[in-house]
Amino acid sequence: MVSSSSVARPHRRLYHNLTFQVLVAVAAGIALGVAFPAAGRAAKPLGDTFVNLVKMIITPIIFLTIVLGIANMKDTKKVGRVGGKAILYFEIVTTVAIAIGLVVANLTKPGAGIDVASLAHGDVSQYTGAAEQLKFVDFVTHIVPSSVVGAFAGGDVLQVVFFSLLFGVALAGMGEVGRPVVVGLERLSRVFFRITAIIMRVAPIGAFGAMAYTIGNFGLHALLPLARLMGDVYLTMALFIFVGLNLVARLAGFSLLELLRYLTEEILVVLGTSSSEAALPALLERMEAYGCDKSVVGLVIPAGYSFNLDGTSIYLSMATLFVAQAFGVHLSPAQQLSVLAVLMITSKGAAGVTGSGFIVLASTLSAMRVVPVEGLALVLGVDRFMSEARAITNLIGNAVATVVISKSEGAFDERRHARAMADFRAGRSPVLEPVAAGAVAPEPAGAGDVAAADVVDPELDLAGESA
Repeated sequence: MVSSSSVARPHRRLYHNLTFQVLVAVAAGIALGVAFPAAGRAAKPLGDTFVNLVKMIITPIIFLTIVLGIANMKDTKKVGRVGGKAILYFEIVTTVAIAIGLVVANLTKPGAGIDVASLAHGDVSQYTGAAEQLKFVDFVTHIVPSSVVGAFAGGDVLQVVFFSLLFGVALAGMGEVGRPVVVGLERLSRVFFRITAIIMRVAPIGAFGAMAYTIGNFGLHALLPLARLMGDVYLTMALFIFVGLNLVARLAGFSLLELLRYLTEEILVVLGTSSSEAALPALLERMEAYGCDKSVVGLVIPAGYSFNLDGTSIYLSMATLFVAQAFGVHLSPAQQLSVLAVLMITSKGAAGVTGSGFIVLASTLSAMRVVPVEGLALVLGVDRFMSEARAITNLIGNAVATVVISKSEGAFDERRHARAMADFRAGRSPVLEPVAAGAVAPEPAGAGDVAAADVVDPELDLAGESA
């Protein structure tokens, strides 16, 4: 005989599932923005506060992940090898992404026939001003922080990555003398990942506020004149993911669709907030649980958030041609190759800058001196609607890069991967079992073991999945 509690359990699992909660929140945000635009605009602080909550813990989590990954490496040469592979991979893939965007924009011509006079409105001075100050040399010198505290306080990811690399290499070189520090940092990392789990509980609220503001502020009517550009951008990014990245995944020996299903929660959080940073802490933990080596995760993902912006690269190339087509400016094949070359540089120069996508677009148009910078006003109104696609593509691109480089290094744990997927299919959040420095990784937790998940509510874990 089936008890009433067991019948109610599936419904309870659905209501407490983070994926379901975020989907409902996004739908509710859209409905509020359409029906009551003023109320939608007023919900902006909800989205901003959630993103700030995540940003609050990004830099310490990046620091801990990189330092522990390097400090626990037996071969310190691996740091340089992994870093070199990552940079090479990033440059190849982002260049391909830019080229794909240029090809599709040439074929579909989304800017042809646009009434510039009726659409070119909006103040773009804040972006053009920032673009004038955006220099690649300044970007390179900016990587080295003048103050470690300032880098953490300002949330500058690149500066934190640089300091973390130095700290990790120094700690690894100390051997047994530095072992107590490693153990302490391991325990501290557990605290920050628990904070991440707590913050993710309010992700639906953040997604609701961000989506309600977007619809309420810009309105669905703003999409109609530029729907062609939006459709082309979304289509191109889908092709890049399901054709380009799928091919990369097959060559590396793993399933892209399985990875996408595994990262459903993180993808939906990014969809709701339009910020790939919102999922960064959770992505670090999830990719390690998926089977990727901690050192590879710690190096590839933080660097990828600055150097592997596939979605942003596609958007920039297509938006550049869109503006040129709208103003009737014909770009020769040589000029389009120069666009690709400029974007290869400028797309790296705005890492960590608020509104970086738009600033890079302004910088690219300024550098070319052919397409009017004022054309930015054409896409200003709908840029926010395309930011979700950019952020999701960036997230997926970095997840794929992490698995590819882990497998190329022979640093992908198939047992941990199988355990994570078994947990995922069973409706449980994959849980990393922290390993003390120098200890051997534990076997999967059995009935009598005490795993990390045992410290939370047995009915509902803080990551949003039923236990």
